[in-house]
Amino acid sequence: MAGMSRASAQPDELPSPAELAALIKRWGRELGFAEVAITGVDLRADEPHLLNWLRRQFHGDMHYMGRHGLKRARPAQLVPGTLRVISARMDYLGSDPSAEQSSDPGRAVISRYALGRDYHKLLRQRLQKLADRIGQAVGPFGYRAFTDSAPLLEKALARNAGLGWIGKNTLLLNRQAGSYFFLGELLTDLPLPVDAPVSEHCGSCRACLGACPTGAIVGPYQLDARRCISYLTIEHFGPIPEPLRPLIGNRVFGCDDCQTVCPWNKFARRSAEPDFQPRHGLDQARLIDLFDWSEQEFLRKTEGSAIRRLGHERWLRNLAVALGNGPASDEALAALRRRLDHPSALVREHVAWALDRLRRRR
Repeated sequence: MAGMSRASAQPDELPSPAELAALIKRWGRELGFAEVAITGVDLRADEPHLLNWLRRQFHGDMHYMGRHGLKRARPAQLVPGTLRVISARMDYLGSDPSAEQSSDPGRAVISRYALGRDYHKLLRQRLQKLADRIGQAVGPFGYRAFTDSAPLLEKALARNAGLGWIGKNTLLLNRQAGSYFFLGELLTDLPLPVDAPVSEHCGSCRACLGACPTGAIVGPYQLDARRCISYLTIEHFGPIPEPLRPLIGNRVFGCDDCQTVCPWNKFARRSAEPDFQPRHGLDQARLIDLFDWSEQEFLRKTEGSAIRRLGHERWLRNLAVALGNGPASDEALAALRRRLDHPSALVREHVAWALDRLRRRR
């Protein structure tokens, strides 16, 4: 575990575990986290669900999920010496949720979490600052910070800590904040008191199951990533399966549909974090304009963004599909023809599909 190099506090000044837990939550709020809570490392109850998900190949081409296996449910194996997990959530909603983007077929729909700066670095920096404050109070201690960056069942840990419950769309839901938030963790050897889980509140609601454009939520609490638009447009490296392409519509990076219809997201809070505000007009961008970006322009305008990890090739792949699902305008046809001789076979194939689809429509 990472350790602190700061001078230790004097023994008579050390806070009790309960006092320290209260301080950690206060410091977390001061650092911009919406909520911080503490849990243990026992995730044995989640292991059968994880194994069944892997057995059914719902992870698709994310082969690292299979390689890690049950390690994801065993934090003390990931970081030996871990006794507690400090789980934190940070709201990211930078603009009001609305349906206008997806209802205008010429506009690019990008998942709200990706409209601003990449959250990984920001959350890790805040978690490190939280660890620094803890170290100032107790002296050197063992810890490691993570945010979507390790084989770890983050949502299960946050659920156990009382930050919410896992909904039927497999996302963490919070009664006061919906689901538009990021999660991060400090795995630590501090023997802190743990918080209690909260009860589930999905009830008989099945809105998310009906809203999924590709039917990826195959049952309550069951997500087949191979059909999920977020997986297909972000995690998947090869051609997007043809039967699923028309269902993607104009979504070019991720999908928020199961969140948009969730009743609990009427309580979602706007983030005060400037880095999560939309950049480069991506919340209002036209498909054709994005498709015309050169690779240099793509790299420049996605610097510091989660979108950049796609690379220009898959960016064009996704946009070609979206254009193929849009209006068969002269402008769209001309934009696609300009990419017919692209060096990438992946891009050329999706461009050809889109052109054929638009021509048939005309």
